[in-house]
Amino acid sequence: MYNLRKLMTALVLMLLVICSVGCGEKGSAEKAGEQLDKTMDDAAKKANEFMGK
Repeated sequence: MYNLRKLMTALVLMLLVICSVGCGEKGSAEKAGEQLDKTMDDAAKKANEFMGK
């Protein structure tokens, strides 16, 4: 039982390390998505200004 707990703890720690390394940098798709969000927000603001809202 003790060995199983030790093994599970080691697996969880390795998973956390792998996840934290993988999330460190923004990829090109994420950057493109953020740019698209910004563009859509700007377009919505301009449309609201045009409509007088």
